[in-house]
Amino acid sequence: MPIYEYRARDEHVSCPTCAHGFERLQRLSDTVLTVCPRCGAPVVKLISAPSVGGSKSGLDDRAKAAGFHKLKRLGKGEYEKTY
Repeated sequence: MPIYEYRARDEHVSCPTCAHGFERLQRLSDTVLTVCPRCGAPVVKLISAPSVGGSKSGLDDRAKAAGFHKLKRLGKGEYEKTY
């Protein structure tokens, strides 16, 4: 289930929770929130970047464990195996 971010439409007519923004774990089939569940102020759904994968070192570790090799380019046509 994705995590959606919401923020108050008007920060002056809202509670501290929706004024600063909050996250909600929702199904794709759930309706989009239009009001803050805490104070009832109108809210809008924010567009945020998804988190895909992990750190580069984590990806390297998984590739190494799976038996892949990583090559570093030294020059034209020259490569060095790093793992």
